[in-house]
Amino acid sequence: MNTTNVLRHALFGLALMLTLGSAAQSTLRGTVVDDATNEPIPGAVVRIDGRTTTGLSDSEGKFRIENQASGLVNVRIEAIGYQAYTAFEVLLTRAKAVELEVRLRESTQQLEEVEITAQAQFQRVDQSPVSVQSIGINEIRRNPGANQDISKVIQSLPGVASGGAAFRNDLIIRGGGPNENIFFLDGIEIPAINHFATQGASGGPVGMINVNFIRDVDFYTSAFPVQRGGSLSSVMELNLRDGSEEKVNGIFQVGASEVGLTLDGPLSKKTTYLASVRRSYLQYLFGVIGLPFLPTYNDYQVKIKHKFNRKNQITFLSLGAYDVSVLNLERNETEDQRYILNYLPSYNQWNYSIGAKYTHFGRFGATNIVLSRFMLNNESEKYLNNDVNSDLLLNYGSQEIANKLRVEQPWKFKNWDGLVGFGAEQLKYNTSTFDKRFPGGFILDYDTDDVYYRASMFANAVGKFLDGRLKVSLGLRTDAGTFNENTRNFLDQLSPRLALSYNLTENWTLDGNIGRYFQLPPFTALGYTGIDGDNRSLRFIQADHYVVGSTRFLPWNAKASVEGFYKSYQYYPLLLRDSISLATLGGDFGVIGNQLATPTSTGRAYGAEFTYQQKLFKGMFGIAAITLVRSEFADFFGDYIPSSWDNRMIATFTFGKKFAKNWELGGQYQHLGGAPYTPLDLERSANRQNWDVFGRGLPDYSMLNSMRFGEFDRLNLRLDKKWFLKKWNLDLYFDVQNALNYKLDGPKFIDVQRDPATGSPIVDPNNTSQYLTKLLDNRQGIVQPGIGIIVDF
Repeated sequence: MNTTNVLRHALFGLALMLTLGSAAQSTLRGTVVDDATNEPIPGAVVRIDGRTTTGLSDSEGKFRIENQASGLVNVRIEAIGYQAYTAFEVLLTRAKAVELEVRLRESTQQLEEVEITAQAQFQRVDQSPVSVQSIGINEIRRNPGANQDISKVIQSLPGVASGGAAFRNDLIIRGGGPNENIFFLDGIEIPAINHFATQGASGGPVGMINVNFIRDVDFYTSAFPVQRGGSLSSVMELNLRDGSEEKVNGIFQVGASEVGLTLDGPLSKKTTYLASVRRSYLQYLFGVIGLPFLPTYNDYQVKIKHKFNRKNQITFLSLGAYDVSVLNLERNETEDQRYILNYLPSYNQWNYSIGAKYTHFGRFGATNIVLSRFMLNNESEKYLNNDVNSDLLLNYGSQEIANKLRVEQPWKFKNWDGLVGFGAEQLKYNTSTFDKRFPGGFILDYDTDDVYYRASMFANAVGKFLDGRLKVSLGLRTDAGTFNENTRNFLDQLSPRLALSYNLTENWTLDGNIGRYFQLPPFTALGYTGIDGDNRSLRFIQADHYVVGSTRFLPWNAKASVEGFYKSYQYYPLLLRDSISLATLGGDFGVIGNQLATPTSTGRAYGAEFTYQQKLFKGMFGIAAITLVRSEFADFFGDYIPSSWDNRMIATFTFGKKFAKNWELGGQYQHLGGAPYTPLDLERSANRQNWDVFGRGLPDYSMLNSMRFGEFDRLNLRLDKKWFLKKWNLDLYFDVQNALNYKLDGPKFIDVQRDPATGSPIVDPNNTSQYLTKLLDNRQGIVQPGIGIIVDF
């Protein structure tokens, strides 16, 4: 038999196996428990939408439904005296049983009734009835163009803009900067969620979080829970699934930029685990296409959960990354390559987070004791002309360390319930900074080794009135730190908040929130000590939020909402060297905030959001979000000017359709209004001394954000085909970013003219202190196709 026949028979066998396996039968199992006490709920009815088979939980709250066709389904759980709950988009497969832990909330209706409303399908947080969006794992996995990066998925939600660059995933929330967000995994704070993260902000080019760990995500853009301090714009709660209690499972995945393996299973009868490792192959792709830099990233993630008994459990969690970017000096043939090589340093960055959460379920709910540690090490280096024997331009190294404790205790009294708690933190920052890349011969050369302590106290009370139609949430938090006199007094950081929710009808609510929130400036700003002084006058940044909105819950698994918001900022660091607010920075690589500053910058952001979210219904799903926003910060003279995040209009429409034979098609259309930018100072940029150390154009901050990018539009598409086999599942997907090949003309780059023979900059014969310069086009936007393979076993 020749090679052609062997290949033909092999392909036929594979096609036959996939075809036969697609009709495989699946198992759904799980437990139903009381959300507050963790006690089992017997007699709960479990239904799969569109199917006749039902399940019933036993005396231990366990249920099992077998012999189900594979595919994406909604699962509905009902029990007398509890609010009904729908688990949307559960993927049934034959390769492994689906395990659900269902937590039902007590109903405000009579005990003999089951509360079934459209609103009940979207479980709401009583403490935060407004400005909260929730998405599930399948919405995350299939998001077109996101490449399973959670930060890019979040950009499909209302109020969220990207930084405009397709290669970054900065979160710009309601006109606030990318340094105003905070992240939690299973209640454990994770300060870094991105590879090659911008120090002093939160964004980067690629996310660290393995989405195969995620069960769902709750995303708050206001009305933050009192136990979640340290944010001005958003709180992201990533709720992770548990490992399987019965057998070892795995997911092997090859995507557009990385390869990864995820395993989960039991360690003992009471202990489960989740573990993953991932490594990129961008360095090989970038080398092939001729880019002048070669990035490599690696990460790991581990979760271990041990249940001592029904009332007590402990979760251990850790994740970390090691990232390296080196210059590809052989790629210097084109103007663009030489331009990038001239200014870009090499990077070496690693970080890890590790934490433990002990949970005790009592009469009133879950008591949590959380311990965590975070460490970031960031290094970069740059030599003149990339020659290690030449002048050293940059030698930067710093570490950030945070050790934290938090205790949360629930309570109930009559028609009120809530929680109280406290936190304690040890914060360390050290740096050795040498940086000559400044105009006028200015040199940064300093060392810092600081230790700060911070404490917090918080309490919340939620009352229900008028037969549960009116909910009132009262919260108070206060923080203090040892940084200076401005941060030591708890009374200076009192953070009161009030949220109201009123049911106009059974499925239509009117909601509002007023709150004050505080956040410490980044370590890079707190630890600055230069020849021009230090930043010992800085204090907590303050933001006051005012939100009003209304939500209509619809019987076809959907909700529609409108919200208006206003944010007022005080005490933001004003960077004196550049005379700009720190709030306008953070959307680029490197380090921000490490310059002399005063806590005198003020700002405001306001606008309106319109949202329609469709959970899986008759094969359709999607989110439509339109945001109108203005964002302004005061300049050095106190005049309000547009911030870097003043996009004015953000519109994202994400949609999908499930077809027969396990085909899925998804699309996402994004419109981003033109963000402001600061033009270049051509004369200062051409100065020989400035160019030799900086290597690119210098912004003209006297014209801060006086220009705007063009409007940005993008269409992303994704097509999935799944096969469900006896021992494993296969998902092949084709993803296209910017399918319409939309181009955005950004501000031109300035570069020096070079001698063709030597490559050296040419001095201006009419002004020997200047180089001859030219402008390079800055056209962004290419079609980015990608193919992925996911093997689930």
